[in-house]
Amino acid sequence: MINKIVVKGYKSIKEQAVELLPINILIGGNGIGKSNFISIFTLIRNLYEQNLQNYILTKGGADCLLYMGKKETEHIGFDLFFAKRDQEAHNRFIVKLKEAQDSLFIERVETAFNSGGVWHGQLHEANRQESSFKNDYTGQAFYVNSLLREFEVYHFHDTGDRSPMKGKCNIEDNISLKSNGANIAAFLYYLKEKFPKHFARIEKTVASVSPFFDGFNLMPNRLNEQLIQLEWKQAGAVDTYFNAYQLSDGTLRFICLATLLLQPNLPQTIIIDEPELGLHPVAVNKLAALIKKASAKTQIIISTQSVNLVDNFGPEDIIVVDRKDNATVFNRLDAESLDVWLKDYSLGEIWEKNVIGGQPLM
Repeated sequence: MINKIVVKGYKSIKEQAVELLPINILIGGNGIGKSNFISIFTLIRNLYEQNLQNYILTKGGADCLLYMGKKETEHIGFDLFFAKRDQEAHNRFIVKLKEAQDSLFIERVETAFNSGGVWHGQLHEANRQESSFKNDYTGQAFYVNSLLREFEVYHFHDTGDRSPMKGKCNIEDNISLKSNGANIAAFLYYLKEKFPKHFARIEKTVASVSPFFDGFNLMPNRLNEQLIQLEWKQAGAVDTYFNAYQLSDGTLRFICLATLLLQPNLPQTIIIDEPELGLHPVAVNKLAALIKKASAKTQIIISTQSVNLVDNFGPEDIIVVDRKDNATVFNRLDAESLDVWLKDYSLGEIWEKNVIGGQPLM
């Protein structure tokens, strides 16, 4: 898991070191910097997949990614610390980016490993537009490469008519659930065939928040067996099947979330921005239970605006995101300091009362 990340010069984050645990729930007002933190992992993923320049272009250029713009900041730095659960960090992935012609190039990519409390570093590449680190298996890169492939950022927000979750997909596209849920039908079909107990658990969980849902109807397309589409049965409707276009936005998102968190082979780190979007309070509570259960095997990093979701967790799970001196800061809550408040109020109520911060900027 990622047990710490140091960020310098990125968007609203001037310089912060954020310790991470198995559960990490980021709370704060709109525009404070929660989504900026989540997007760090998206940028690193694009760098790793040799798509950095295109990513920077789609985000408006380097000026939009540098803290206070390129007049104030020239460099962005990320330092990811990896560790086994409840152990000290043993590997690091260090990136330094520099602005040039309204883009960012890779000034340095380094790794480091911990031996007896001493960090030993190795430079892998410098002064490049795109990284080739994913193809480097020399020295420390061999270990860090495997670690970088084990986190993923998921966004199931797009539920419009052209959403990839609603259309047909290749039935063999089932190695893992895609970050946007585009292969949800193929992945569920794979679980149905190979992991029927997990599949049944997903169906039962979806039905617990959507009483009309009576299970999936997953099979290859009748006219092209290489394709599959998400279909489902409605309670009380005999011999009638519906597709994803006839699901509510919240139900479709919950299907993706339940599939992600109940699958047999979880990613080492799951990162989600505002997973509660469009969910009924009952579904939010069920989502919290899924997160807690999954966190026994994987690391969860999410941002949220939901008081209801926060009420399901302890203070030690919560990272409050605020602004100080025109920069984003992160503070994990301490249960002992809130002991008196928690005797009379829930954690969400304490947040609403502005006892712990994380409120909109005034």
